[in-house]
Amino acid sequence: MAKDKFERHKQPWTGEEAGQLKTLASKGHGLKQIAKALNRSEESTKDFAKKNKIAIAKKR
Repeated sequence: MAKDKFERHKQPWTGEEAGQLKTLASKGHGLKQIAKALNRSEESTKDFAKKNKIAIAKKR
């Protein structure tokens, strides 16, 4: 059986991660970069940002 890509499945967000997300988003990083830096899935990162009204730049 293949090993799951994200071992932190369904883990709650910490204050430190939330702060890092805000910092990276304010610097203009894209969703993929932020998710990788936080070791989170893109979907989880996007959902958390949306719930907390954090704007993430759209990379084209």
